[in-house]
Amino acid sequence: MTLQSSDLMHLFVAVTVLLVVAHTVGHLFLLLRQPPVIGEILGGLLLGPTVLGVIAPGAQEWLFPSSGSVAAGLGVLYEVGLLLLLFLSGREMVEHRGGSRRKSTTAMAVIGVVVPFAVGMFAVRFVDVDSLSGPHGTQTSVGLVFGIGVAVTSIPVISRIMLDLDILRTAFARTVLSIAVLEDVVLYVMLAVVLGLAQANSGTSYGLWSLFHNDGALASTVYYVVATLVFFAVFLPLGRQFFRLLAIGPGSFIEKRSPTGFRLVYMLLMALICVGLGINPVFGALLAGASAASADMRVTVPEQRAAASASWESLKKFSLAFFVPLYFANVGVQLDLAHHFAPLFFVGFLVMACLVKLGSVWAGARLAGEDNRVAVHFAVALNARGGPGIVLATVTLAAGIINEDFYAVLAMLSIITSQIAGVWLHVFRKQVIDMAQSGAAPPEKAEPSGAASTTSRG
Repeated sequence: MTLQSSDLMHLFVAVTVLLVVAHTVGHLFLLLRQPPVIGEILGGLLLGPTVLGVIAPGAQEWLFPSSGSVAAGLGVLYEVGLLLLLFLSGREMVEHRGGSRRKSTTAMAVIGVVVPFAVGMFAVRFVDVDSLSGPHGTQTSVGLVFGIGVAVTSIPVISRIMLDLDILRTAFARTVLSIAVLEDVVLYVMLAVVLGLAQANSGTSYGLWSLFHNDGALASTVYYVVATLVFFAVFLPLGRQFFRLLAIGPGSFIEKRSPTGFRLVYMLLMALICVGLGINPVFGALLAGASAASADMRVTVPEQRAAASASWESLKKFSLAFFVPLYFANVGVQLDLAHHFAPLFFVGFLVMACLVKLGSVWAGARLAGEDNRVAVHFAVALNARGGPGIVLATVTLAAGIINEDFYAVLAMLSIITSQIAGVWLHVFRKQVIDMAQSGAAPPEKAEPSGAASTTSRG
């Protein structure tokens, strides 16, 4: 099918409006030294049913139709943006792993994930799950999303805030980012399992499992959960070797001609492996970014290392200029706070999620020997849910696990907690810098840090 000239014009108008508004509001937030991703989402919110849909519903429906070739074109751009966001996030996870306060990192990571997740899973028992579920949601899958939503932390938003504070290379920043990496690896694996359960419950199958023509619900559930865990178990430790094998073997001519193109092909190949297994391709993009970055960090030839670094910068600049803003703006467009938002439930969920996350991270820091002031800063920084929280909301809505009401709650939770962290750390900027420079926690020998990433989405 080819797009007619009118449809192509329509698509270009929609994309142009989205980009202009997303970058404008994102830049305004950047001038205010706040996470630009929040501005991009709010830009989409202005163009969606929450604002433009109330003021001029006809214009909003024409600009972003729910069906047809224009909607399909926009959907492809959004999906590519999501894949690139996860690809870049995988790189962030590798670049920020390893901190100088190992005891604090372990305590805060373990307590900061286990306690919030457990509390979330317990709290969902007192909620009407049917009011949150999508067509493929169950008590178990919605409960897992509930728990992950309480526990998740954002790497890119925190790293951008630390960059603005000029403390990205300090022990405090490295510890925060190391904790976020550990938490996100665990929670992404859990999210993959949730999506596997939803796929089994949907009654449809694709990829390898569809070849067996087995409609048994139990067998489908076991397959999708096991396939997900095996994928992570194989590519988390061995993905770096797989990337290098392709780079010096079948894909060597692409790597030599265009290192940027080779990394894009590798991302798509990993996504296709996921599709072949019947699991969500976003996890292929995530592990592709992690394995490619890990392999590039071990390159010793200066020319090859420089080419790899330049390819990452090219990918990041274009992705953050075009595809990723479109994805985040679409998050705002999908938010219908006028019709699909329960304010009282949201306030309760926000308060519970923040108190549990803040309290658990603070307790972990105190148990590890940090003083009260440092523990509070750790807690507020790690309460930002940012991009991972947004990904949780969008992919579970697309999978039919949650409905639009719960999607709005999870998205708004990510927006507000990221904004809280940004405001808090900027208000206490001098205190945080003094703490970082003086080494407020029991000092350990700092490890040399690699090139800092400046990804602003999260």
